[in-house]
Amino acid sequence: MSETPLLAVHDLEKRFPLGGGSLSKPRAWVRAVDGVSFSVKRGESFGLVGESGCGKTTLGQLIVRLIDPTGGRIEFEGQDYASMNRAEIRLVRKRMQIIFQDPYSSLDPRMKVDSIITEPLRAVQRISKTKRRDAAAELLERVGLRAVDLDKYPHEFSGGQRQRIGIARALCVRPELVVADEPVSALDVSIQAQIINLMQDLKDDFDLSYIFISHDLSVVEHICDRIAVMYLGTIFELASSESFSLAPRHPYARALLMAVPQPDPQRRVKPVSMEEDVPNPVDPPSGCTFHPRCQFAFDHCRVERPPLVETIPSHYVACWLNQGRGIEGEIK
Repeated sequence: MSETPLLAVHDLEKRFPLGGGSLSKPRAWVRAVDGVSFSVKRGESFGLVGESGCGKTTLGQLIVRLIDPTGGRIEFEGQDYASMNRAEIRLVRKRMQIIFQDPYSSLDPRMKVDSIITEPLRAVQRISKTKRRDAAAELLERVGLRAVDLDKYPHEFSGGQRQRIGIARALCVRPELVVADEPVSALDVSIQAQIINLMQDLKDDFDLSYIFISHDLSVVEHICDRIAVMYLGTIFELASSESFSLAPRHPYARALLMAVPQPDPQRRVKPVSMEEDVPNPVDPPSGCTFHPRCQFAFDHCRVERPPLVETIPSHYVACWLNQGRGIEGEIK
């Protein structure tokens, strides 16, 4: 019998209304997340990649229930997290936390670091102020800052230091799952490496599972065990990091990988171009939503949406071209 995954997402949907109001219907809907399914094992780092606007951040916010889903299920250790009421969510939420993208806007400038880090702890557990401060000091030192920094304000820190505070805040309630929403995209390259290494160390020390959201494939390949590629609210490809790096099978995934500079001159991928711009998410194309930009598209791609199927062991692709075979010219 297989082990129950820590997190399982089934046909998750999120639609946002455009126009309308209390007395009128919306004139249109944006399908930000459109039928997404995947699971995360305990101790796993799961990567979500894609262009800006593909629905990655919305999916992360749905998982921790910062926003409510329109449809589908979110199961945390077998419990349907999507249908829970606010009181039930509060009990489960301490087991999952989020690290936000912007280290500047995600910290309240009016609060001291002590209050910022311990705020989640105050919300879920009744302990003394002294114990909360001791816990904050320990976490602050664990993320590379000093206990004396507890009495400072966010404006006294650099961007990388602020993100370390955000990480300490996420770990304060000792979660099992952390959703990291592009945690290094706003930082300098040298600082990015420090934060990524810190997150890998914390994963082992705190026995964490990660959902790592990013548009940077090089970062995701480095830190994640499996990778899912999103486009216009759906998953196009899902595979282990090694399998994806060596042989991406969807044309969109290959185009993303081509955009990553390769220092190894022997590592080559056959060029895959993307035509036109990203379609309007309010009125997405019929069939495969990528077909207007795909140089390999044929008639069937324009009329029927491809399912996400296993084309080789543990490698899933939503592409009619990949039904039983890959694209010629895999990475060598």
